[in-house]
Amino acid sequence: MADLRNRSAYHDYFIEDKYDAGMVLVGSEVKSLRDGRASFNDSYCFFHRGELWIKSFHIAQYSHSSLYIHDAVRERKLLLTKKELRKLEAKMKERGYSIIPLRVFFNERGFVKMEIGLAKGKKNYDKRETIKARDTDRELKRYLK
Repeated sequence: MADLRNRSAYHDYFIEDKYDAGMVLVGSEVKSLRDGRASFNDSYCFFHRGELWIKSFHIAQYSHSSLYIHDAVRERKLLLTKKELRKLEAKMKERGYSIIPLRVFFNERGFVKMEIGLAKGKKNYDKRETIKARDTDRELKRYLK
């Protein structure tokens, strides 16, 4: 089972809150995700009529699928509780907030889940500070070994 992570999300955004959301998928998409054939490039979440959707999340076509072939970059619905949806929608109306997919995983029952994060964009100097802090941590660990 694949646990796919969006590494660039932590570089480009400050993650303030995390939620686990279910995804509405077809069978061939689930099989492709089990093979680890998905990409987070430029994907983001948005609200439409009170529902949360993900856009630009690429799931490759399953090679052994014959009857139904899914569209690789279609919009997919995310499933959250009403309370979580209302909270996220209120935060999205504030300036500077985005909902970013962080990782896709299979839970203990075998369902596909997507971890999404309420995020605020980083400026270029924030990104440099993050890189600098990561390098100093790496140096410290090297000296302590």
